[in-house]
Amino acid sequence: MVRIFLAFLLAGTLCPAAAQTLYMPRDIQRAYDKGTRSPDGRPSAKYWQNRARYDITVQAAPPARDIRGRETITYFNNSPDTLRQVVMRLAMNIHRPGAARDADANPDYLTSGLVIDTFEVNGQGLPAPFADGGTARSLPLGKPLAPRDSVKFTIAWHFPLSLESGREGVIDPNTFFLAYFYPRVAVYDDYAGWDRLPFVDSKEFYNDFNDYRLSVQVPANYIVWATGTLQNPDQVLQKAAAKRLKQSFTSDKVIHVATAADLAKKSITAQNPTNTWVWTANDISDVTVGLSSGYVWDAASVVVDARTKRRASMQAAFADSTANFHQSVKFGQYALGWFSDPKNWPGVAYPFPKMTAFQGFADMEYPMMLNDSPQEDPKFGQFVQDHEIVHTYFPFYMGINESRFAYMDEGWATTFERLINTSQNGAAYADEFHKKFRVSRWINDRNSAQDLPIITPSSELRAGYGNNAYGKPSLSYFALKDMLGDAQFKKSLHAFMADWHGKHPIPWDFFNSFSTTSGQNLNWFFQNWFFTNNYIDLAVSASGSTITVQNIGGFVIPFDVAVEYTDGTKATLHQSPAIWQANQKQAVISVPKAVKSVSLQQGVFMDATEQDNTWTQR
Repeated sequence: MVRIFLAFLLAGTLCPAAAQTLYMPRDIQRAYDKGTRSPDGRPSAKYWQNRARYDITVQAAPPARDIRGRETITYFNNSPDTLRQVVMRLAMNIHRPGAARDADANPDYLTSGLVIDTFEVNGQGLPAPFADGGTARSLPLGKPLAPRDSVKFTIAWHFPLSLESGREGVIDPNTFFLAYFYPRVAVYDDYAGWDRLPFVDSKEFYNDFNDYRLSVQVPANYIVWATGTLQNPDQVLQKAAAKRLKQSFTSDKVIHVATAADLAKKSITAQNPTNTWVWTANDISDVTVGLSSGYVWDAASVVVDARTKRRASMQAAFADSTANFHQSVKFGQYALGWFSDPKNWPGVAYPFPKMTAFQGFADMEYPMMLNDSPQEDPKFGQFVQDHEIVHTYFPFYMGINESRFAYMDEGWATTFERLINTSQNGAAYADEFHKKFRVSRWINDRNSAQDLPIITPSSELRAGYGNNAYGKPSLSYFALKDMLGDAQFKKSLHAFMADWHGKHPIPWDFFNSFSTTSGQNLNWFFQNWFFTNNYIDLAVSASGSTITVQNIGGFVIPFDVAVEYTDGTKATLHQSPAIWQANQKQAVISVPKAVKSVSLQQGVFMDATEQDNTWTQR
């Protein structure tokens, strides 16, 4: 059995890691035993993942809520295993009465769910399966699927879109948002096999990287926005609108592709009874669709790769009366450029051709799309949009299993949101916002569920999910950044992203990758932050020229020591988390002169008991 002793390269030689080991679940151990994942944090030569090719046609005709679709899925088995069944994901069944959910459902949320009209496997018709509902269902294969072989599913289906709009649903009678709307093959991976976790509506997703062709059929005067690249703008748009859209792809200036006046004149879409909008996207984990006859359309672009001068399109679809969305494209241009700039974070060029902000109610991310609610405060609207856009990297570029390891995407998005907020509004504003919005809800909640280890599978959490997914892991990444320094932290982050983009990394890949790239065994740090019930609570005292800091809560955090000496001079001494490596319960700091008073300054690392963070000589 492979233990998680790290191996990492130091000065060109392979050196063993120190004795500290990290707990590893047995299914994860199995992947390391089989050699599909490497102890150095990289995908091994035996790593594999499956993929599919989807050709989907969907029909919508608002205000009727009936959504009809047909699709062909060609599924490729790249695993070494012969598959005797597949697991299909049928997310729309979350709306059925009696479906497993994390919260009560309002009547407007409930529908009859997804109905399979016809189902074929390699051209052979089957009785319509999955009549019992459920969001994850097994389908036995009459002919097992051998390694390196493929199988073709042809499916026709329909469902009523829910009146209540959350991540998907009816925005208004003439505006729909479709997400997770098509039957799909679940992930089969190297550590857990088939992903059978039900979609319970509060958790997020785990998808393979697939190729998509999506055709959306809607009546005239309905504009469609979707994941991917529009293949037929000249067929679905009138000439002037198509020209404006094309101009936006190279324009720094916001172009109004469709205004309220244009919509009133019906001068945007081709005036056919039905228009079919065709989109394609490759190596991507999902597709979503927004459509409306009443939304205006803004667009511009921004350089996201200075070396190649590659641009990404930023678009927005919204009700003309929604004030903050009129700034959406400009905000999005800033975010796409900032996140892509090597000087910033994550400092990786935006990997997709576009991003569309669609006005809805979800405040939710999707590949190349976001569904955000209106905000009265433009700063908060920009903050929400930034958060959803940066999810492009985690989970859509990195293939995170959000349903099990939410801290691997939400934690990073929470980290990057603070960093871009700092660039927009200054450190004081960004830090105070981060403390109020992300940290205080955890540190001030003494419920035991809030202190469960971050490594706890997200699928097993109700209470404590938000803090374990967002605030706590983000603080761990900031602590690691402080300890390694910006240059080494970015080098480690980039190595991890380069090795695992387009793949399915798990937390142990992250832990091992950062240890390898930094040349340090960081297991002590990851053990402290991810595998314990710690919280943040320091206490300080002093005697003569010795300052003692007790780590009551246990988390290894950075802090500043603001000290006044008995001679009246003052100093501020920064301490990185490395101060705790030898002793995680107590740190002793020697200073050159006798101490009169001392206080701990912890920034966003809010303390559970602030009154013992100061000491004064008596």
